[in-house]
Amino acid sequence: MSESHITKLLNESSARRIAVIKPSALGDVVQTLPLLGVLKKRFPDAEIDWVIRSELADLLQGHPHLSEVIPYFRHGGLKSWVQLLRKLRRRQYDLVFDLQGLLRTGVMTLATAATLRVGLETARECSHWACHGLLPETEKSVPAHARYWRIAELFGLQNEPRSLNLGITSSDQQAATRALKALENSNGPLMVIHPGAKWETKRWPVAQFAEIAIRTFKKYGMRIAVIGTKGEHNDAESIVAALKQHVPNAFAINLAGKTSLRELAVILDKADLVLTNDSGPMHLAAGMGTPVVGIFTCTSTERSGPPGLHHQLIQAKVPCAASYRKTCPYTGSGQMQCMQAVSIFQVWTGIQKAVEENKILSRVA
Repeated sequence: MSESHITKLLNESSARRIAVIKPSALGDVVQTLPLLGVLKKRFPDAEIDWVIRSELADLLQGHPHLSEVIPYFRHGGLKSWVQLLRKLRRRQYDLVFDLQGLLRTGVMTLATAATLRVGLETARECSHWACHGLLPETEKSVPAHARYWRIAELFGLQNEPRSLNLGITSSDQQAATRALKALENSNGPLMVIHPGAKWETKRWPVAQFAEIAIRTFKKYGMRIAVIGTKGEHNDAESIVAALKQHVPNAFAINLAGKTSLRELAVILDKADLVLTNDSGPMHLAAGMGTPVVGIFTCTSTERSGPPGLHHQLIQAKVPCAASYRKTCPYTGSGQMQCMQAVSIFQVWTGIQKAVEENKILSRVA
């Protein structure tokens, strides 16, 4: 089916039940979320469901535009898989967007038997066979946020606000406040640090994060909250310990593994600045409107960075930069050269620019 025909069918659609199939990862889910407001405006009476990895489902619970959050248990076994496919068929969708484009999401898409099934040009593993067509101008070279927003553009709704609209509750707010309680005796700006990432090639050295934390407290008196998963607890603790060793009166706390995704969203919203690798929390912070200083080693600031001029995105300049390799292809002296290609000086310069350009000190004062 041609691109123009897919566009025509989308614009003519009167769908009453819509499914967004975007199971992961956190950063991609966050960049896709603003589409829900667009879909609700285009199809005000439609029920909209989202298929998402079970460990990320908490983020979407209570979203005002979703009728149902359908968890996908990646390691749930055959029984769980069959139950999911049967549920998708029973929902009788009119319109399905496969925004993941992998074999498993292609199977999900096909199982819906929806009247119109649409994917992206980045579709892999034969997943495009489950779709009636692919959205134009959604190839890999297009930045991720712009790729998903093509749907809004095709509906003529590209000027709609790109709000996450998470439906944060008072209990989420209270839990986040409790998590930050140890920092409440300081009036300094709040900087959140996320030193983790799933890929080793994305993880800038923890010791260098600690050095930035020390400089940031000494110059700006910022309170520091280090976040991450349970598995990143020790890395987060080493940053807090290094900071307190050099500056005993520093206000710093380790929150790695201690918050839900919704509570994390509140904390990132409260933050004045976020220092992070290219990761899901980076996109969540940007989605909440918080300036980020983002470190990009094996990925690209252009393809994977958040939109907006208020961020400072730092790109490693090495031959394999933006190669999107999960493990380093080199051995010997060249191994993980991207980590040293991003210097403390570059990141510290990014911090200072972000503080100045976003008027963070005057905003807190």
